[in-house]
Amino acid sequence: MAGSKSTGPLERFAEELDVAVFTVGFVIAAVAVLAFVIRPGAASSVMADANDVLWTAAGWWYLVAMFVLVAFVGFLIFGPWGNIKLGADDEQPEFAFPAYFAMLYSAGIAAGIVFWGPAEAIFHYDAVSPFVDAEAQSSGAAVSAIQYTFFHWGVSAWTAYVVMALPIAYFAYRYDAPLRISTVIAPWVGLENLDGPLAKSIDVLAVFATIGGVATTLGLVGSQFLVGIEWTTGASVGDAGTVVVITGLTVAFTISVALGVRKGIRRLSYFNMGLFALLTLATFLLGPTTQIMSMGTQALGAYINEFITMSFYTGSGNGAGAGVDEWVGGWTIFYWAWWFSWTPFVGLFIARISRGRTVRQVAVTGVIASTGITVPWFATMGGAAIFLQDSGRADILAVVGELGEAGSGYPLFEALPLGGVLTVLFLVLVTTFLITSADSSTLALGMLTTGGVEDPSTINRVIWGFLIGALASLLMVTGGVDALQQAAIITGGPFSIIALLAMISMMSAFGARKPLFLREEDDVSIGSTDLEGTRTEPETADPSDD
Repeated sequence: MAGSKSTGPLERFAEELDVAVFTVGFVIAAVAVLAFVIRPGAASSVMADANDVLWTAAGWWYLVAMFVLVAFVGFLIFGPWGNIKLGADDEQPEFAFPAYFAMLYSAGIAAGIVFWGPAEAIFHYDAVSPFVDAEAQSSGAAVSAIQYTFFHWGVSAWTAYVVMALPIAYFAYRYDAPLRISTVIAPWVGLENLDGPLAKSIDVLAVFATIGGVATTLGLVGSQFLVGIEWTTGASVGDAGTVVVITGLTVAFTISVALGVRKGIRRLSYFNMGLFALLTLATFLLGPTTQIMSMGTQALGAYINEFITMSFYTGSGNGAGAGVDEWVGGWTIFYWAWWFSWTPFVGLFIARISRGRTVRQVAVTGVIASTGITVPWFATMGGAAIFLQDSGRADILAVVGELGEAGSGYPLFEALPLGGVLTVLFLVLVTTFLITSADSSTLALGMLTTGGVEDPSTINRVIWGFLIGALASLLMVTGGVDALQQAAIITGGPFSIIALLAMISMMSAFGARKPLFLREEDDVSIGSTDLEGTRTEPETADPSDD
């Protein structure tokens, strides 16, 4: 890899940097941010109008594209391609399964899962989906509310990441392709042309989407942290406090990413999963256990039974005329576009940690196991929130109306035994999941802007860490988080297409077991002879690290 023989950190940083992708991606992001700061009203209006068009006119595309990917991942899990190794045939996984799953889950949508866990079901309970024939705040609305949280955060949410990760990992670890998003088009342009204009454009778009995605997450979760401080102390921190909090979070995840995957991200991911399980179990046992089980069980059955219908539901027959119903656009289409916009950095990070695993192992871990962890969380948090609201023990909707969705968790935990302890645990979990998601995306930015270097220089990762933190602070103070979120969601459109290209790329490679870009004399893989004819041995992991 470029930069691996540099004698110093500055030399390595300069040597491995992909100047075009780094510069263009940074300039585009900076121009967008300046537009939000200088003319926030106009920029927000443009972004809102673009989102309205996507929801009403193109919402069907997001639904169809996501379902196609879900069906394809199902084939990978149960079909013959599941045994294909991401690396040499005799290569062992780089990370043991506990570390692998903890990092994959923590780096994915886990920060969002923690953020929306106490909030989303109560929203759907109060404003029922047109898909459901139930009155607001009724028993039918309660079950359907949890059902929709399963739908929005279940197998569909994780599928796009896996589809993006698999061809990148396959081409990188068997044919020495670069760890970049543009690697998915290698079957059509060839490895030697991945420095061309089309590939560069894809990587630049990935940089922009990643910056928007992680800065928005940092802003949202930062706001949840600030609301928690206000809730527990009664004091508003103001703009200066906002900058201090975001700076602290930035320093934390920058240190983590500078330590690398094994020392930083892996260890923090273990902590995340342990605390996640503890908070779920404590809320389940201290909360309305019977109601959680009853509502959650029925909601899970409805989710499984109605999955296909929900996947294609647009609500266009509800008197809204042509296009997608406003509720569907504001929730389902919003989420699908958001997941697509996150595919660059989550998919790239999954590819980075999946060396030595099979296609089936990645698909089952990334989709089935991740959903299996997510469902109990939403059943517990959503069921508890609805029960406490309905029984009058906590007016969560009133708090949400005053403080926004960021405040939903605090009245929930406060109403339970040991509420103060649970509130602190919740704040810690929000923070550590945010740090893990942020440092994995920062690592992905490093890979994207170095031409696919597996372990970018510390300077590169620190630069991106502080840029993202500064961006999040600026946007929170100026009120531009929503505008950047809309900009990031718009990138979901192109990446829905790129995700389908990734699927077709796998079909061409796995079907023939020889990528189209290889000549007959190049029909080799890592562990035998690489594309340049040099013997390459697979890396082995030190089991003590896991």
